[in-house]
Amino acid sequence: MQRDSTVTHAFILEKVAPIFNKKGYSGTTLSDLTQATGLTKGALYFHFRNKQDLAIQAFRMNVKRMINPLSAKMQDCTTALEKLQVMISYYRAYYEVVDEEGGCPILNMGTDANNNNPELFEAVKAVIIKLETSIVELILSGITEGGIKQDTDAVAFGKNIYCMIEGGVFMAVTNKDRSYLTGMMDLIESLLKEKMNS
Repeated sequence: MQRDSTVTHAFILEKVAPIFNKKGYSGTTLSDLTQATGLTKGALYFHFRNKQDLAIQAFRMNVKRMINPLSAKMQDCTTALEKLQVMISYYRAYYEVVDEEGGCPILNMGTDANNNNPELFEAVKAVIIKLETSIVELILSGITEGGIKQDTDAVAFGKNIYCMIEGGVFMAVTNKDRSYLTGMMDLIESLLKEKMNS
């Protein structure tokens, strides 16, 4: 029984995650959820406390779909600098990924939840902090390894990189023009080279 419940839980998330990403929390109706899954309201809320719980878990799944391929590529790297280069390459092609999925889940849900859904907004902020921190940690590792200059402010540089990535994604998606994102990756790569020990 437990296995069936786990399978159904995963099935529901698989079906509703794209809907929440495209329509947002407010725009996603109960009818959308029941039609996508073929389940009743009672069956949905047997597996999830409420729509809020379902939306938060769907958001986390959408983020994993976007980030897991990058994490997998980074596992093949041996240095922090290599990982940063892989990250830049990944985001160069990120527009095509999010365009198919209806946009970046962090931007979509962050905009949708801001000012009207504190719990969901906190879930978005937690992911942002995690991603931003991971970039800062990569830069710190790069300094320790000797690939990045000692006087680099890892926290400020990491935050700036993350802001540039999200800004590039926002502009590319909003304007349906990937050059905003590829241009931003060029800038990040240029700034990273300035911080590298020659």
